[in-house]
Amino acid sequence: MNYTQHGHQVREHRLTVPLSHREPHGEQIELFAREVTRPGGEKLPPLLFLQGGPGGAGPRPGDFATGWIGEALADYRVVLLDQRGTGQSSQDAVLPASDRALADHLSLFLQDQIIADAEALRAHLEVDRWVTLGQSYGGFLTLAYLSAHPEAIERSFITGGLPGLGSIDEIYRLTYRATAARNRAYFRHYPQDEATLRAVAGHLEQVEERLPTGERLTPTRLRMLGMSLGTQTAYDLLHYLLEGPFVSRGGERRLTPSFLAGVGAQVSHAGRPLYAALQEAIYGPTSPAGTRWAAERLAGEFAGFNLEADPLDQSEPWYLTGEHMFRAFFEEDPSLVPYLGAVDLLAEKTDWAQIYDQSVLSQIDVPIAAAVYYDDMFVPRELSLETAALLGARTLVTNEFQHDGLRAGDVFARLKTLMFDH
Repeated sequence: MNYTQHGHQVREHRLTVPLSHREPHGEQIELFAREVTRPGGEKLPPLLFLQGGPGGAGPRPGDFATGWIGEALADYRVVLLDQRGTGQSSQDAVLPASDRALADHLSLFLQDQIIADAEALRAHLEVDRWVTLGQSYGGFLTLAYLSAHPEAIERSFITGGLPGLGSIDEIYRLTYRATAARNRAYFRHYPQDEATLRAVAGHLEQVEERLPTGERLTPTRLRMLGMSLGTQTAYDLLHYLLEGPFVSRGGERRLTPSFLAGVGAQVSHAGRPLYAALQEAIYGPTSPAGTRWAAERLAGEFAGFNLEADPLDQSEPWYLTGEHMFRAFFEEDPSLVPYLGAVDLLAEKTDWAQIYDQSVLSQIDVPIAAAVYYDDMFVPRELSLETAALLGARTLVTNEFQHDGLRAGDVFARLKTLMFDH
């Protein structure tokens, strides 16, 4: 379908691809992408946007003229892919019946298969080579793409997404340190919120409070609010949520319905189960011993993240977590319960296919410009810079933005300058 939105021409593309590109004649799924062109831009080269995630659909802005897309449309036709299993690409209405079947199925929604989808889309659009822009996990996809098909890419932009190429344990230890630092910064900014969070967590240990989705809210799930600390756009919204969580009912202190609804909106994965189910699996190919619930295994190594800690004990910190998926989430969140057994199996998996070929990456002749956020909670700066050196990438290292700098600032404009002014 073709249509015009705020003066921009939009073309929708649908194509059929194998569920497993290793079995091209097996089960097929549908892939969806939206191509956006500014007025007079029909002859511009294409830019493929690789969305963050895992399990992220392409962006759907109200006006394509704004933000990074508006900046990109000056020079490119922008192709917004709904990664397999998301958006208008085929989603699972019914999950495989057994844990093993579901684990095998989930393993088909990772970097290697998504890049094969991108190649199918490139052929469908009859594109010789294209430019890519990878945000967060989209940077992981970019490296997988450059490893497998460097000939398909003219140049690459990466924002907050140069992955470390070591094991998940190395990566998560750095993310815990960065998350602790963001907690401390937040509590310096909003000191009253530390006492509020401790009070809410202590309350949840004693009183049964239920989220709108029906399950009991636990202190461990409450910690998930820390995802907001890693973004520019939600950091202050967390403070608003914590302004008045309690109400008195007949002399009993309870959490307000609005607070529970606000927490539920942030900690539920009902709209994005693949993000939780595959969060550690994306590191599987670089973790020879398996991921083994790394976030949960390593939490106790760092002050403030002990899941058994008493939130009311002022002798030790009590921190919110970041992009860390604990097994308890899959026991408590109704949308994740069906995935628990399969994710257990993925956590022990050690026979992942290689997706990053460092011998190829060190030799590629593809220009790369990457934004590295100094305080990034989710993609550690230290490892990003090591990967940038391997790639020979030009880097914009900045502490002006958090992980969502592409959306919150002028990062893409700066990367274009970095790319073309050298």
